[in-house]
Amino acid sequence: MAVLQKIRNRSGLLLLIIGFALLAFVVQDLFTNGLSQQSHDVGSVNGKDIAFEDFRVKVANLEKSEQGGQMTQTQAANQTWDIEVNKALLVDQFDKAGVRVGETFKLETFKKDPNIGANPMFQNKGKFDLNKFKEFFKNNPEQAKMFEQQEKDMELNGKFQIYNTMVKAGMYVTQVEGKFKYALEQDKVDFDYVGVMYSSIKDSEVKVTDADITAYMQKHEKRFKAEETREIEYVLVEDKPSNKDQEEAKAKLMALLNATVEYNKETGKNDTLPGFRTTTNVAEFVANNSDRSYDSTYVTKQQLPASAADALVNIPMGEIYGPYVDGDYYCLSKMMGRKANEKAKASHILISWEGIDRVQKKEKRTKEEAKAKAESLLAQAKANPGSFMMLALTNSDDSSAQQGGDLGYFGPNQMVKPFNDFVFNNPVGSIGLVESEFGFHIINVTDKQDGIRLATIAQKIQPSEATTNEAYTKATQFEMDAANGDFAKLAKKSGLKVESIKAKAMDEALGAAGNQRQVVKWAYTDDTAIGDVKRFEVTNVGHVIARLKKINPKGLTPIEDARPSVEGILKNEKKAQLIIAKMKRSSLEAIAKANKTTVMNIPAVTIESPMLPSVGMEAKVVGTAFGTPKNKISEPIEGLSGVYVIKTKAVTKAPKIAKYDEYVTRLKQQAAQNANRVIPTLRNAADIQDNRVEFY
Repeated sequence: MAVLQKIRNRSGLLLLIIGFALLAFVVQDLFTNGLSQQSHDVGSVNGKDIAFEDFRVKVANLEKSEQGGQMTQTQAANQTWDIEVNKALLVDQFDKAGVRVGETFKLETFKKDPNIGANPMFQNKGKFDLNKFKEFFKNNPEQAKMFEQQEKDMELNGKFQIYNTMVKAGMYVTQVEGKFKYALEQDKVDFDYVGVMYSSIKDSEVKVTDADITAYMQKHEKRFKAEETREIEYVLVEDKPSNKDQEEAKAKLMALLNATVEYNKETGKNDTLPGFRTTTNVAEFVANNSDRSYDSTYVTKQQLPASAADALVNIPMGEIYGPYVDGDYYCLSKMMGRKANEKAKASHILISWEGIDRVQKKEKRTKEEAKAKAESLLAQAKANPGSFMMLALTNSDDSSAQQGGDLGYFGPNQMVKPFNDFVFNNPVGSIGLVESEFGFHIINVTDKQDGIRLATIAQKIQPSEATTNEAYTKATQFEMDAANGDFAKLAKKSGLKVESIKAKAMDEALGAAGNQRQVVKWAYTDDTAIGDVKRFEVTNVGHVIARLKKINPKGLTPIEDARPSVEGILKNEKKAQLIIAKMKRSSLEAIAKANKTTVMNIPAVTIESPMLPSVGMEAKVVGTAFGTPKNKISEPIEGLSGVYVIKTKAVTKAPKIAKYDEYVTRLKQQAAQNANRVIPTLRNAADIQDNRVEFY
């Protein structure tokens, strides 16, 4: 008792000490984790920081703008990062090049914006008035602040247009280059050769070591640059319904079929409640008893679950079919109604004419010419309906041409009226011609489906509490055992499959478990070491138990990743040395005899198309033939498919022509594509620091 009294007397002091300890812990955590992160930038480009707060707002806005909510936060962060890095790189280039956007450009951009240029508030006698525009923002500072960002984006876009024009202007092609292109295509060489293929030596006769692969990657460092990756192996303990859970869900659903008796406390009597068979208010019954809401729309066969579609469309009126499984539900469906021709399927060939701008036409034609062509195609289609797909593919001006004109299924009034009327007023197999605002349509009605209206009660098949507890116990036990045991052996013993991924810092995909950013982020935290194991609960999936298997630092691609593409190259190099040793002879015939092959002749081949029959492309061989003196035997040439020795017989130079404009034009088209390489080139040369993993 005396001890208890002393504790009571000093309780105030004890609470004060505990309070200070907790405060110290919170303050320390705030400084080590909170403030350090808040003051941190999400990254930098060539020494210029990208502030996290601004970046966070842009990520959130991008997430919100995505239709259907399909974009994850990680995806939004990755996309925003690419935009911000590209913007920083380009702005730096704009400054170096002295690119500026004048007031005239801004004014013209304002005019083109329908929200500004066509706004009556900013017009004077039907024309955009800059003074009215400026006056509005002068009197409305809040709107002016919102407009500032739009103006910055517009100015940035203007600078990019100027910069891009400058880059493209630098991609010029000279007549000399055109002449060289002409020579590559038209100069021809005739030569004999002996080739010994790499395939003549078994792969087992040469060995490629890890050191060989590393040396090759170091020699071609740019091709084998790799970001840091972390190898994660994991197992998935699914929290899914057991057989017992499925049977219970099925039984619960079947109990709704017939009437039930229930005691009514208010009346003191038993009430008979109608079942699904006898209810007179089906919609209300479904609303009160189903895990899916009542749907009064008509559906066609292809919209129904494939496993039950045939049975469902043939239910007699008022009768019930089931139970059947539809995804995660057991279902019972009652036939409520039918409607003929609810959906139709058709193919068409669209022939448009000049003046219809909404259609990308394959050729120029007048309306009269379009009609004549459409009537000709109609006659061909009627004479041979099986040719409709090919006629659409080769003639239609509609994008559906790539599908042979197939438009899929559609409902009444989804197409323009003339098209709709023909399809829904004619039987399957009908082929006809109609005119619409898009042009002339040759139509083939390929299918029609009746619609049915079903009332469906559904019971979701989900794991019981006992099943969920069992999965939790299994997962936690595996986590504890794997912390100090063999991950693979334990998984096999537990009947679990080990999966593995190589994840970059901002990845989130985790195989069958879907997007699990939390797992990848854990693998990249400073506290996680190789061999560490952690369990993660995944909603609607179960438990992921992950182990950090390996860390691949930034630098060269890991050897096991490079091996599939490099090993074959190195094996051929080693085989080449074995082949070359057998090619030291005085004549092609002697070389051929020593290697049990024959001398081949290649007549009139060009550098632009260096094809060796039965072998493939061998540019190095053909190029050597052009540069080897006539009748002289070359040194062995290591080609793509084998080792070759050649003897040039004749080089035929193409005749001179007055101009090389055709070849210059072709080179210009190729050069124009080089403008797209600006940003990748800038990124490769930039010093980019990426700290996103600390925030996302």
